[in-house]
Amino acid sequence: MSERFDLIVIGAGSAGLTAAGGAAMFGLKVALVEAGAMGGECLNTGCVPSKALLAAAACAHGARDGARFGVGASPTVTWSGVRTHIAGAIAAIAPNDAQERFEAMGIDVIRTRAHFLDDRTLGVGNRRLTAPRIVIATGSNPAVPAIEGLADVPYLTNETIFSLDVLPDHLVILGGGAVGIEMAQAFRRLGAAVTVIAPHPPLARDDAEAAAVVLRALRDEGVVFETGHQATRIVGQDGKITVTLADGRAITGSHLLVATGRRANIADLDLASAGVEAGDDGIVVDAQRRSANKRIYAIGDCRAGPRLTHVAGYEGSLVALNIALGLPGKVDWRALPHVLYTDPELAQIGLTEAAAREKYGEVDVTRDTFADNDRAVTEGDTRGFLKLIRHRRRVVGVTIVGAHAGDLLLPWTQIITGKATAFALGSAIVAYPSLSEIAKAAAFRAYAPAVFGPWPKRWAGIVARTRRWRA
Repeated sequence: MSERFDLIVIGAGSAGLTAAGGAAMFGLKVALVEAGAMGGECLNTGCVPSKALLAAAACAHGARDGARFGVGASPTVTWSGVRTHIAGAIAAIAPNDAQERFEAMGIDVIRTRAHFLDDRTLGVGNRRLTAPRIVIATGSNPAVPAIEGLADVPYLTNETIFSLDVLPDHLVILGGGAVGIEMAQAFRRLGAAVTVIAPHPPLARDDAEAAAVVLRALRDEGVVFETGHQATRIVGQDGKITVTLADGRAITGSHLLVATGRRANIADLDLASAGVEAGDDGIVVDAQRRSANKRIYAIGDCRAGPRLTHVAGYEGSLVALNIALGLPGKVDWRALPHVLYTDPELAQIGLTEAAAREKYGEVDVTRDTFADNDRAVTEGDTRGFLKLIRHRRRVVGVTIVGAHAGDLLLPWTQIITGKATAFALGSAIVAYPSLSEIAKAAAFRAYAPAVFGPWPKRWAGIVARTRRWRA
């Protein structure tokens, strides 16, 4: 016999936890299936450890840079101490994602793998689970390119680099995206030599002018860039790995980090049994995050679309409201933020200048520099600027490169969407992790008693009973 639920969620990362928790708060009977660590990639091998590493690196750099303020210091970097800091950050945040917390909400948390038996039934270990609605939130894995010899060398990914026993002498990084660039600055500041290899210009998806500010800062700190060159062959062993480029040159380092993108983690789900379609970039979904089988949703990194922690959480909230209350909400990317957590930071919300010109043709661009900002002058960091992009007097994008750029995005979220209320702030997409999240958390907490109050729960119960009857 199958065990019946109102909702089954596969995956306990940012997307799945938000969807499962939200539905449970409306009184639905929810099962949450997770074979790996609670909290998913973000907590264990992504946002949290990477930002903790960047914070340690910033301390080392700040000590070296203090002389220009009249403060002398010479930092001693202890890799074991850095790892302790990273582990401490993960441990401090982990209770928010813990199994016990979600079981206390009434959720049946099942720690094993799941696969589809049909369009509404899952095989979960030795159990069969069925529900009128299922959410896939299985995340993504590092995408490893097909380069001769790569499979035979001990390479690192974001899933393994934070567990290194020693600080690399020379870290060679494949990939010029956000992960590669953040790790390049972090490890360089901690004392490693760093070389970035990428076939295309780094940060190619960002505003070119803003990206140039960041890349100039990394070069000034000693990061070496080999761009415009494809890696064609890799050989080596622990402590000595050599990457051969298309032009015949060879680069040798002690460690190799592969940071060439992500791939949806959906291979073991048997999606065909459920009528769910997937493409090269993940599960195909509509604006409500429904798959080809409208009973089944896909949210977060496993579906085609932007792969960011705050997007995953946003989609989890969206489908929880859809499933619990029948609200047909659609994703709205007009004010989608993303942040590169280098120093200086590069923050973007809405369209870049190039994307806005491509979409609208004629746009107005206003640019102000931090050199004219008194706070930046007093802190001795005037790098960067804020670029405001408008179409017909309406803000369509903002680019900020400079200190704390990510925390300066929040007001533009409400300006772009035209939703300038505390209630709207509680459901806004706020870049993760950023200090601005505290404002969203306060707004959400203020309205949560009404949103999850008796009448919404009664309506959710009616919706759930209707779906059970139809199923």
